[in-house]
Amino acid sequence: MPQSRRYSLEGIVASLLFIVLFGVLIIQIIGRTPLFVGPVWTEELARWIWVWMAFIAIGEVERQDAQLRMGFIAEALPDSVRRWLYTLIDIVYLGIMGHLCVIGYRSILRTWSNESVTLPVTDAALYASAFVASILVVLRIVRRLAGRFRPTPTEGR
Repeated sequence: MPQSRRYSLEGIVASLLFIVLFGVLIIQIIGRTPLFVGPVWTEELARWIWVWMAFIAIGEVERQDAQLRMGFIAEALPDSVRRWLYTLIDIVYLGIMGHLCVIGYRSILRTWSNESVTLPVTDAALYASAFVASILVVLRIVRRLAGRFRPTPTEGR
């Protein structure tokens, strides 16, 4: 597998969201003390940031091809068979993620007019996280599939 960059857009965004989440949680914690009354929106915002952070991080896991897997059977197979097995798995995975893109898009449309309880945005902003993440995963799967059939420098000779 070719060497990938150390940092990616997904990783950077997920890290920034974690920092913002930490700040919102600090406000929420201090707001529960006698020092001052905390804003009511911090609980909902923390939940939304957590969801976005988790979904965007899925794209980073895909970029690094670091999903959990039990490969003891696949590792026992010859390289060519293993390559085709992983290709088949990725094609099925691509179909599932494509379907999740459609579900995410429909969820955005369905919740477009729902108002958030405490935030000045629509609920579609929350459901967009699944749609964005599924698109990121689809792009990473397609890239992995394309790289699997690209000839290596030694094969081209």
